[in-house]
Amino acid sequence: MKQNIAVIAGGNSSEYYISLQSAETIANGIDKEKFNVYTVLIKGNEWELTSDLYCGIPIDKNDFSFNDNGQKVKFDCAYISIHGTPGEDGKLQSYFEMIGVQYVSCDVLCSSLTFNKYFCNTYLKQMGVFVADSVLLKKRTVIDTNLIIKKVGLPCFVKPNEGGSSFGISKVKSETELIPAINKAFEESDQIIIEQFIEGREITAGLVKVNEKEYLFPLTEIKTSNEFFDYKAKYDDKETQEITPAPIDDKLTTDCLKLSSEIYDHLNCRGIVRIDYIINNGKFFFLELNTIPGMTPVSLVPKQIKENGLSFSNLLTELIEEAISKKKK
Repeated sequence: MKQNIAVIAGGNSSEYYISLQSAETIANGIDKEKFNVYTVLIKGNEWELTSDLYCGIPIDKNDFSFNDNGQKVKFDCAYISIHGTPGEDGKLQSYFEMIGVQYVSCDVLCSSLTFNKYFCNTYLKQMGVFVADSVLLKKRTVIDTNLIIKKVGLPCFVKPNEGGSSFGISKVKSETELIPAINKAFEESDQIIIEQFIEGREITAGLVKVNEKEYLFPLTEIKTSNEFFDYKAKYDDKETQEITPAPIDDKLTTDCLKLSSEIYDHLNCRGIVRIDYIINNGKFFFLELNTIPGMTPVSLVPKQIKENGLSFSNLLTELIEEAISKKKK
């Protein structure tokens, strides 16, 4: 008997439409010979099926089920593909753990920690990982631009402390640009982080550990004509280059993969993640870790998986089966 898999899409952030594309890639990639695949769309309090045969049928949040012609259908596993809240910040994970539904993604603690850039950076810095100097601001905080610049220098980056896909991020080159950038970031998050600019090459690493196996995908170097790898550069810029495998020497590649594996373990990650870095003088400066990286046709991780020669479908099967097996223990 096939097991029922829910691919969770949507969410309540600016990354809503990216999530829909990621979910479509995942749903199409899951082996239909082994699993019944349903897409569940979440937007605020509205949770409903969006698959062709079941579009608009509401989800019963009491046990994460739906009614099919009088028959209650429950899910054996949820594959979370929501970028931003509530899928990437630990909220959905908490819900699934409370009602006993297995899921594919990092757990509650890892998700909530990595979603908060400042706390994640602070934690990893204690583990010996290189991170940029930064300042955390909250709404209604008294802002002293002189103190901020003294701490992080110019240029600097202003980012929402919680979020992704480069929404609300600005590169600030002068003190006059700082307040507008701060206001822009506060539109995306109640907390913002202002980071020191690190000169160097941008490298991203995708990896997953599943069933006691480790898959380290080929690294990607990102080159963009924009000021940084923002939303436009990620999804709508023909001039952005994403070079896989990254054209860096073998030692740097080995160092990056080793560091990525260590960070994965430090944070107790689960599922596929993507870690972004800047290389500066042979050192890898951690930028952020995406616990639910983009899986759209133009996203980095699917390209890395393909370059690695792995079957995306087989990898999804491994992840789903490992998640389901945890319920039997």
